[in-house]
Amino acid sequence: MSLIAIVGGTGLTELEGLHIRESRTVETRYGPPSAPLEFGRFGQQDVVFLARHGKGHRLPPHQVNYRANITALKAVGVTDIIAVNAVGGINPAMGAEALVVPDQIVDYTWGRDFTFAEEGNVLHVDFSFPYSDSLRASLLVAGKKASLQVHDGGVYAATQGPRLESAAEVNRLERDGCDIVGMTGMPEASLAREAGLNYACLALVVNMAAGRSDGIITMEEIERCLKTGMQNVRALLAAFLSQ
Repeated sequence: MSLIAIVGGTGLTELEGLHIRESRTVETRYGPPSAPLEFGRFGQQDVVFLARHGKGHRLPPHQVNYRANITALKAVGVTDIIAVNAVGGINPAMGAEALVVPDQIVDYTWGRDFTFAEEGNVLHVDFSFPYSDSLRASLLVAGKKASLQVHDGGVYAATQGPRLESAAEVNRLERDGCDIVGMTGMPEASLAREAGLNYACLALVVNMAAGRSDGIITMEEIERCLKTGMQNVRALLAAFLSQ
């Protein structure tokens, strides 16, 4: 029996339509997760929701306790994770408010606690294909059910943050073959793989990356895209959880 977790990023600190039965604080050997885990029902589906940046969006990307988050979700029986990420668009086909279900990722982060491997516990996991094929397929089907255009595939560049990238850095990411750029895709994806959990990403493009649009990137622009784009994210998640 699968238990699905939705990990909400910027713009998704709570899941509308989730009838919460319990909010539970879970302690792990790595400390507490970003927020209490919220257990509930969405339609006929049991769901666990976790706000990646904490209540009130208080945690910047590099200070999220990714190990505690993944450990807590596994401890309560989660088997499948849908990670919602707000990202910038590099590929011009993936403009503002585009929905993307990436199939690859490149890690540019540093200094984060990125593995469960410790002395006496050496872990070598295959990460050739970082996202679950079955979860990706289900998200794409849900997008069609919700009459939404969803990009099938793409390379997610995970950068350190919390600052946005320079135009030259985005040029490098493009040369590396990246289509979108965000700050929270890693080590979340690889930790889920180490923990044996199915994991897929639903990314919302909230701005074109540096050098890909006229002028500078403003928070007003990002917040405007978040407000409208997250409506589509919620619609897609509702279709996904109703399958």
